[in-house]
Amino acid sequence: MSTRVGRVARDTKETRIEVEVDLDGNGTTDIATGIPFFDHMLDQLGRHGRLDLTVKAQGDLEIDGHHTVEDVGIALGQALTEAWAERTGVERFGDATVPIDEALTRVAIDLSGRPYLVWDCEVPIEVIGTTFETSLVKHFFESIVANARITLHVHNLSGDNTHHTFESVFKAFAVALRRAVAVTGTGTPSTKGVLQ
Repeated sequence: MSTRVGRVARDTKETRIEVEVDLDGNGTTDIATGIPFFDHMLDQLGRHGRLDLTVKAQGDLEIDGHHTVEDVGIALGQALTEAWAERTGVERFGDATVPIDEALTRVAIDLSGRPYLVWDCEVPIEVIGTTFETSLVKHFFESIVANARITLHVHNLSGDNTHHTFESVFKAFAVALRRAVAVTGTGTPSTKGVLQ
């Protein structure tokens, strides 16, 4: 049974979020945020990251998806932090370049303990489907980075279809994360002796 599991419940006047992540899972997901496109992207994260990922969210979707997406990112970042604890033995660095048809995205991660996001992913449309604002994708990753305390570089290299572009972003993040959290030793991969 895996010990690298993080569970976070976040309850505010705007949202109620429950997240569970198992870093040593097999890609089993149970996602329900009330935002179909976001559910689809989170499913990609779990499956391609080979994380067992549960996300249950109730939010003020009558306003828009902002609070729900943001708070899921916060809770997921906190759950990741709980799951990898002191980050002992992890590979630390991970990167992946993932194509989805015409879209191609490269993602690199450092479990550095220092939150920093480089975002190079411009899309031509503002809404996917009827309700999902594309600007929320960047905000989701900002929330993860701040709460998981990771350095994350996201570079979309090509893509005409916004759905494909974001799917390549989430899949590349998933694969890079899987590589970064892989346990390959026993010590802390840092000259400082800590990743905080």
